[in-house]
Amino acid sequence: MINTHSFLARRKRLLSQLAPNSLAIIPAAQECTRSNDTEYHFRQNSDFFYLTGFNEPDAFLILSNQGDSSSAKGKSILLVRAKNELAEIWQGRRLGAEAAPSVLEVDEAYNIDDISHLLPAILDGHEQLYYSLGSNDAADAIVQASLMVCKKAPKQSMLAPKSIHDVNPIVHAMRLIKDGDEIALMQQSANISCEAHKKAMQICKVGMYEYQLEAIILHHFAMNGARFAAYNTIVGGGENACILHYTENQDLLKEGDLVLIDAGSEFQGYAADITRTFPVNGKFSEAQTALYNLVLEVQLACIDALVPGKTIADAMQLAVRQITQGLLALGILEGTLEACLEDDAHREFFMHGLGHYLGLDVHDVGDYKQAGNDKPLEEGMVLTVEPGIYISQKANVPEQYKGIGIRIEDNIVITSNGNTVMTQNIAKTVKDIEAIMAED
Repeated sequence: MINTHSFLARRKRLLSQLAPNSLAIIPAAQECTRSNDTEYHFRQNSDFFYLTGFNEPDAFLILSNQGDSSSAKGKSILLVRAKNELAEIWQGRRLGAEAAPSVLEVDEAYNIDDISHLLPAILDGHEQLYYSLGSNDAADAIVQASLMVCKKAPKQSMLAPKSIHDVNPIVHAMRLIKDGDEIALMQQSANISCEAHKKAMQICKVGMYEYQLEAIILHHFAMNGARFAAYNTIVGGGENACILHYTENQDLLKEGDLVLIDAGSEFQGYAADITRTFPVNGKFSEAQTALYNLVLEVQLACIDALVPGKTIADAMQLAVRQITQGLLALGILEGTLEACLEDDAHREFFMHGLGHYLGLDVHDVGDYKQAGNDKPLEEGMVLTVEPGIYISQKANVPEQYKGIGIRIEDNIVITSNGNTVMTQNIAKTVKDIEAIMAED
């Protein structure tokens, strides 16, 4: 668990990057209606959570360095839902403004119901406002109304900020580089997810339904402290594996088919993202083995290539070349290697990117470009490595390869001299997968 001192340090880091006499506003998420008068499970805005660790809706974090041009300290203000005995009986406990300063290490806290008259006064006199317009409609309305109060009250000596800057690039650059506490939580999420994938392999058999494997995965997450998945679980048997974001998970698992499972837990806010592909009956066919080993060889080569100073794009080029070579060798592509590369012939069978950043969001924030060039990898970045090959039944290829979808996905953290595979605790060679599936 990340302690309150770490959240305080993050807020100070953010303040240190703002122009003098500035204000930053970061709203929490709101509850979202599922049907009639029921809500989806609340999931906090990741930027707000990163800076506070506070998991209630309808809150605002406000940071000010007014009167402190060095930003060595600054001020943090939190607006939260008021304590309400009746609401707490029905909907759960609330922290409240009185307890927030000591519990969350903020300087001041107020009831969110008072924001319409508090926020104009807080905005008054700040030269710059850092805020993400367009990310939260309800918060936008509150912030813009408060700005108008300031702008329309010059006779009362109220001065609105002269300009608004997007706060996201600053916060997201901070989030891109994970600290030790974050990496430890992500490793725990990865460990839980690896074990869930292993259980799915062990229990899988012909005649089960995709949703039954999904249930095994989600049950293991919840039983180990990760109550929710980081994203909708994909369990695609047979040609369903060729649908990249397949989530219906309703079909029968058949003899002779592979099943692709893309599933990761969310543990204390942090995501894992793992994909494994294995035979429903526990034994890879010759054609399945050939394709699977191609994807695995590509993935291992790309993991080796993802080191400080290199880029995801560098590894993607390697993946494209090796997949193209492999597909030519299997007779799935025809022609010369250079001609196929020139024509992007691989895209019929490998149509997505090699990987993405991972963190509080499964597709985590952070720029992939820097000054117009691909951003070099740095120590503390966490990313997925997930090449795949997907061959539909309609493809003009040898019959034995039709209807096969394979993806192998691991999570790595970039270290000072290379990387560490965080998800190495789940088998991914043909031999090891078949051995797990043969266990009683």
